[in-house]
Amino acid sequence: MRLALHSVLVAGAEADYRREHARIPAELAAVFGRAGIHDWTIWRSGTDLFHLVECDDWDAAMQIVQADPADARWQAHIGRFVASFRGPDGEEGDAPAEQVWSLTEQLSQDG
Repeated sequence: MRLALHSVLVAGAEADYRREHARIPAELAAVFGRAGIHDWTIWRSGTDLFHLVECDDWDAAMQIVQADPADARWQAHIGRFVASFRGPDGEEGDAPAEQVWSLTEQLSQDG
């Protein structure tokens, strides 16, 4: 499955966030692998961050990731730079964004 997330940086934390994501801790990357997360890409526009995650099952992956001490350490560290996560309607929360359209899906349906 592929899904998108949206988060917002603390104003002025853009360079710090970028620096801290030059390489995430190896132990966290290993947890992602065990959780079935195959790729996680982040784009930034101003203080808005857009995440594209490719995984087997988001809810199952989050149960594994959030239960691991490596994630707790990472969240305590990186959380200093993140103001909030936003759900599909802009409210705070970590629900994936709503997919509106996909060229690949449209072309596959057209046959």
